[in-house]
Amino acid sequence: MKEIDSIGLVTPQKLFFDCPLTLQNGSVLPHFELMIETYGCLNADKSNAVLICHALSGNHHVAGYHNRDDKHPGWWDNMVGPGKPVDTNRFFVVGLNNLGGCHGSTGPLSINPTTGQAYGAEFPIVTVKDWVKSQAMLADRLGIQKWAAIMGGSLGGMQALQWAIDQPKRLRHALIIASAPRLSTQNIAFNDVARQAILTDPDFCHGHYVQQKKIPRRGLRIARMMGHITYLAEDGLGKKFGRQMRQPNYQYDYNVEFEVESYLRYQGDKFAEMFDANSYLLMTKALDYFDPAKDFDGNLVAAVSTIQAKIFLASFSSDWRFSPRRSQELLDALVAANKPVQYIALNSVHGHDAFLMEDKDYQAAIRIYFNNIASELTL
Repeated sequence: MKEIDSIGLVTPQKLFFDCPLTLQNGSVLPHFELMIETYGCLNADKSNAVLICHALSGNHHVAGYHNRDDKHPGWWDNMVGPGKPVDTNRFFVVGLNNLGGCHGSTGPLSINPTTGQAYGAEFPIVTVKDWVKSQAMLADRLGIQKWAAIMGGSLGGMQALQWAIDQPKRLRHALIIASAPRLSTQNIAFNDVARQAILTDPDFCHGHYVQQKKIPRRGLRIARMMGHITYLAEDGLGKKFGRQMRQPNYQYDYNVEFEVESYLRYQGDKFAEMFDANSYLLMTKALDYFDPAKDFDGNLVAAVSTIQAKIFLASFSSDWRFSPRRSQELLDALVAANKPVQYIALNSVHGHDAFLMEDKDYQAAIRIYFNNIASELTL
């Protein structure tokens, strides 16, 4: 654990909601739990609250450490903390694990009250709109009538946009980073290949592998390896690994020869031990289904017309999975709808993962934006 520039030790909280939640597909969860972490202090009028929404494989652990033996902090520790761009000396920051996740919130690993066993494949499909609905209930529980900001990258950015559309009176600022108003055809295709790797794993057991005491490691491993490639840029990957080999000469077999192969297999193996396969399937479907313009006959300008929040958009030059032109598409719709919006297009070699990386210009832009939000709170 490195205490320098960190919020330090944090403790997750599990909140129980003893009320039914009707999902977009008509299914009903009789009750549910959300795992959250909070950082900083809520001010007297509860106006300084910031919600951090996670991407596909993220969770509630945004910043800090869970114990002194942790080697790595939360997934956005370089962004959230005392004196950081999202300054916890000034803001009360909330991170949560979404419904359908596998890090404490109600999901496929949770007990189905009807059967007394893990939901597994019986856990209903959830959407970004469902997450916003549950997050609004979380805000009610915390006594937060209006978020100062909601912020996220990738799938997290989609949640921030859906919040601005669905709950316009409960949000002052939405920060939508490395995201898009809907997935491209290519992205949907990548997601389906990843799902097929999991669904066809012999240990998937039709989604009920927990009861069989199995894990579909092979499918998860392949899904993560393929996904990881799409999160990176060729320039960044090339600079890191090039054609560097493990041994001087070709071995003429199918074992690891190139360093990039070793890296991807390591990432795949690690992921297969820490993430639930059913949750992975659910998260990728939530990505596929996200399309706020669908309710407006495909008209994105009409979809964003109810937004009252100020919008901040950021994209990264080497991000080919959520390319800058997708942010530009959203920008054009917001401008056409006469909404206040700022957009920053950043140069980066890190691909889609750039939103998680240390980057001077990127972090400076976020810091300036949150400084402006803080100044609004003192008016």
